[in-house]
Amino acid sequence: MAVPHHHLPRDADLRLVVSDMDGTLLDDAGHLPDEFWPLLDVMRERGIVFAPASGRQRATLETLFERALDGMSLIAENGTYVVRDGAEVSSAVLPPSLWQSVVAATRAARADGLDLGVVVCGKRAAYLERTDDAFLTACSPYYVTMQLVADQLAVDDEIIKMAVYDFDDAEVSVARFAEFAADHQVVVSGRNWIDIMAAGINKGAAVRALQADLGVTRAQTVAFGDFFNDAEMLDEADWSFATANAHPAIRERARYGASSNADHGVLRVLEHLLGL
Repeated sequence: MAVPHHHLPRDADLRLVVSDMDGTLLDDAGHLPDEFWPLLDVMRERGIVFAPASGRQRATLETLFERALDGMSLIAENGTYVVRDGAEVSSAVLPPSLWQSVVAATRAARADGLDLGVVVCGKRAAYLERTDDAFLTACSPYYVTMQLVADQLAVDDEIIKMAVYDFDDAEVSVARFAEFAADHQVVVSGRNWIDIMAAGINKGAAVRALQADLGVTRAQTVAFGDFFNDAEMLDEADWSFATANAHPAIRERARYGASSNADHGVLRVLEHLLGL
């Protein structure tokens, strides 16, 4: 069981803070709390790197953190794309045979009556074939750079992730994509989202790449998460926190507990660890 954060010391040697966004750092309306920005200033003054780690695309994270983007590290697309101060640190590009098969599988599932849509996530943009308002509304918080295409199979970009949206329950429909799990990473990343990525690629692998790039150890790393796609990331930080609203499996996996995203649990923990 995770230990409440107020039992933690205030003198840890912290050098890297990574946080999931939706359900973790962002409030229930999907906004960054105003209190975050002064904390970011303190972290930077002390030489602590902050990196958002999200299923959102790079462009979306750059928009959210536009006011403080200089020097910032970003873990985008659930770890498939890592950027530091605008330069690529690591990426994991999918072969066309894989991502085109996922498009075909999604089309087949829709033909069988499942209410699904798929996003082909490239380095330059997110490509959507389904264009109804409900699907576009579901995608827009995560992909600010979207292109509507007549045929996703004809997309010309480096594809780093496939994101399937289920209007019902992703934990049920993920079985339709089990064929890809033998050789690739298939993860339920939210109640409605399924992400398919290269084997061994996740937020944890991204954190390791960033740690190596920065010269930071696991003992100097803090991580916050709430859902399955955060599990490996929590493993890469000695200071791993699950929010109170996290999935029970993630609360068990994390070493420590934080209050919910609605109660700004990430900020409360950081204030404590920073001695503020």
